[in-house]
Amino acid sequence: MILIATVTAAYTGRMAEVTRASFDSAKSAVTLAIGLIGPMALWLGIMRVAEDGGMMRAIARALRPLMIRLFPEVPAEHPAMAAMIMNMAANTLGLGNAATPMGIKAMQELEKLSAEKGTATNAMCLFLAINTSSVTILPLGVITVRAAANAAHPAAILVPSIIATCCSTLVAVMAAKFMASRGSTGIVVPPPAGSSGNAETAACESRADLCRPGLAGRIFVWSLVLIFGGGIIYQFLRHLHSLSWSTAVINEVSTWLIPVLISFFLIYGYLRGVKLYESVTEGAKEGFLTAIKIVPFMVAIFVAIGMFRASGAMDIIIKIFSPVTQLIGMPAEALSMALLRPLSGSGAFGLMAEIVKRDPNSFLSFLVSTMQGSTETTFYVLAVYFGSVGIRRTRHALPAALCADAAGMLAAVLICNLWVR
Repeated sequence: MILIATVTAAYTGRMAEVTRASFDSAKSAVTLAIGLIGPMALWLGIMRVAEDGGMMRAIARALRPLMIRLFPEVPAEHPAMAAMIMNMAANTLGLGNAATPMGIKAMQELEKLSAEKGTATNAMCLFLAINTSSVTILPLGVITVRAAANAAHPAAILVPSIIATCCSTLVAVMAAKFMASRGSTGIVVPPPAGSSGNAETAACESRADLCRPGLAGRIFVWSLVLIFGGGIIYQFLRHLHSLSWSTAVINEVSTWLIPVLISFFLIYGYLRGVKLYESVTEGAKEGFLTAIKIVPFMVAIFVAIGMFRASGAMDIIIKIFSPVTQLIGMPAEALSMALLRPLSGSGAFGLMAEIVKRDPNSFLSFLVSTMQGSTETTFYVLAVYFGSVGIRRTRHALPAALCADAAGMLAAVLICNLWVR
């Protein structure tokens, strides 16, 4: 992008603008990254409470019947099943740092069932396809960026993101199953003796020492919940005359979402006996380090994007692709996001953050935020997970995952157009 920007500027006469953009963009990237430290620390701290309180175990129990049908070749009590459930549960809650180790553990256990070492089984391909399009009910990183950029409704992308990622996950399952039926059967070896048992319990042990509150504490918390319910009824009656099923009402509801989510996780953790302050601060440390780690990636992509746009190259690309992308209601500038997301999570995050920072309330900002919140970095996930067990023949894992990516992007365009316009 930087090379193209420099060459383009030589013809457009914008070399001074490109030079200035390189410095301004680097400064903007650091400023934005520093602004993310507080929100990232807060949310990872809140999510640590949910993790320590056992919410992931509850999600895992809910997913077990579905997983048995999706992976019939994997024994129900095999450690691979528990690891896959926990990985998907972590992805559902947006716990990326917790999901990766569980995903690697799942691949290691699935590799033990493989009759042909170094070759991905049908179960591996399906698991990776689902993982790269995993349903995330809380795209907290994207919401945090939108809030830091002063978007009017930071959490408004929540429902569109869920719908889009559900579409991509459905396509991932269908594509993996169809491609598996046309290839080898993915024969597995019987699990070794003693590998069954309560593997899920071992995988789901909480790291926190739980100490449930007494009667007075429970009465106090539930009293606050009832009082809050009364507040909802009061606001409903107060604005009853103006209520209608419109985007404005939905966006108004979204302004309640963040405080309610924070309170829900804290109440859940408190009633489960989690030491709230210790869990929040421990998660906040991780959030602080995560925010610091993304600074180099933010600087690199911001500088490249800034120079690219200042040179006039972005305007040229938009003019070329506008007739095509407008047919499906997709701004041409969002095409770069669709192409970058499967390749580089940090690059796509930086691109999304740059667009949101430039105009947080635009349709383009809403669309790229939904794309970021409903898709995954496909090539990174495949490289890490397959590399952890030495898989050389990935079979249909990549085509199935790319089908899911395409479905997710198209679904995001469709949903955002119906949602916003």
